[in-house]
Amino acid sequence: MATEEETVDNKNSSSSIENDNENKKKKKKEIDLDLFSCLLQPITTDSDLNYVGIRRLLLHKKAESGVDRRKDWRCNGRGYVAYRNYIRRPRNWESLHIPSGPSTPGQSGRWVPSPVPLSMLFEVDSWSSSRDLRGLNQASSHRTSFSSSLSDSDRLLRKVEPAYSFVGMHCIFDNCKASVTVLKFGHMSSDLLAYGSSDGTLTVCTVSQPPSVVKELRGHSKDVTDFDFSSNNQYIASSSMDKTVRVWEISKGHCMRVIYGVSSQLCIRFHPVNNNFLSVGNANKEVNVINFSTGRIINKAIFENEVTAMDNDHTGRLIFCGDAQGCIYTVTINSHTGSLSRSHRHRMSSRGKSPITTVQYRTFSLLARGPVLLACSQDGNLSFFSVALDIQGYLTLRCSLKLTPRVHSIRASFCPLLSLEKGEFIVSGSEDSNVYFYDLTRPKHTCVNKLQGHGSPVIGVAWNHGDNLLASSDSEGTVIVWKRAKTS
Repeated sequence: MATEEETVDNKNSSSSIENDNENKKKKKKEIDLDLFSCLLQPITTDSDLNYVGIRRLLLHKKAESGVDRRKDWRCNGRGYVAYRNYIRRPRNWESLHIPSGPSTPGQSGRWVPSPVPLSMLFEVDSWSSSRDLRGLNQASSHRTSFSSSLSDSDRLLRKVEPAYSFVGMHCIFDNCKASVTVLKFGHMSSDLLAYGSSDGTLTVCTVSQPPSVVKELRGHSKDVTDFDFSSNNQYIASSSMDKTVRVWEISKGHCMRVIYGVSSQLCIRFHPVNNNFLSVGNANKEVNVINFSTGRIINKAIFENEVTAMDNDHTGRLIFCGDAQGCIYTVTINSHTGSLSRSHRHRMSSRGKSPITTVQYRTFSLLARGPVLLACSQDGNLSFFSVALDIQGYLTLRCSLKLTPRVHSIRASFCPLLSLEKGEFIVSGSEDSNVYFYDLTRPKHTCVNKLQGHGSPVIGVAWNHGDNLLASSDSEGTVIVWKRAKTS
């Protein structure tokens, strides 16, 4: 007959066994990455099985890398701030992820509807607070973000900037098998999107219901470095590393004209007033003005280095060019004859000489109270200039931001214009597979949000005309169109 002590011991041992079993179940549940990916990407009756399989594989890899990263934090003691922020996340943060919706059969673009706002999925959390330039009260000063020197690191922000919250992915294009080097929406268009890749392919698609590929323009034998829509969105002019410029008619999907050069063609723009002019920058240190109708070079300007980026002002009188050594040139152009004349030169940095990856002009800025220019270099320098149109486009540096240096030629873009109370925002890709939003009016803590969804370095970003969709592309050929949350 068992004694009372033996009964107590048996109860204790059985309870300890039950606790061990529960702990094992919890651990198994925590590291069951297959179940995690299946829950985030369920199969519905009208699902594309290939798409669901790819999405589950990507989700599994991302979760697996997250597990390895946390092990690395624990073992090596690195990234304390990131690990601290991770363990401080809400316990139910995984339940906030809404699975992707069903795909559209037969289409490359995938709908990813979201029934509820998913700001928590894409926000940046930070547990520190900073003082804003405009002297906001302490309650609103907790809306902080990365410092400029660590802007691409993985820190987290408790309250996301309302103006740049996103409700999720609008659609995904994954038909491209090579790195998507450049992407743009059509002029004054909210649904026409095109992107060029390193295999020489130009893809034109629509993001309206249902999202689909309209045309695939094949002809370039090497990387598409840049392209531009004509003002009526009937034509695309593209430049490539294969030393050619090609003019495409979108509706028919064929190449109208091939213009051969002696070096890689690196950037291209239609003239905003006279669409019969094409401005092309190349690796032969030239900017050529080409007649769109005949394909002949009308005029050219010679520079000290390769011309890597370009944009026009709205009047059509100025061209802003960036070169491979970090200089930005202002060039005047005659809208009738196409003649070129260099006006000013500005060096981005006195120390480094890094290629300019982005030059973008905007007609008005609330920060500068006039036209402005955004320039981005491969070493991570983002510069914001005011433009004096009455002095032939003289540039004055208003503020700059230093990010981590990049291996890829990552592009940046202005964000849609907002009220001065919300700052001056730009968006940029990053080597860590995220899309970051920066407020240039903040002297130290500039990053206000980030989007997570890509599995490789994000290279290109572009807004549509309605400012409600943001497209981003990565080095593995995936293009994601994000839907911005409506704001009052």
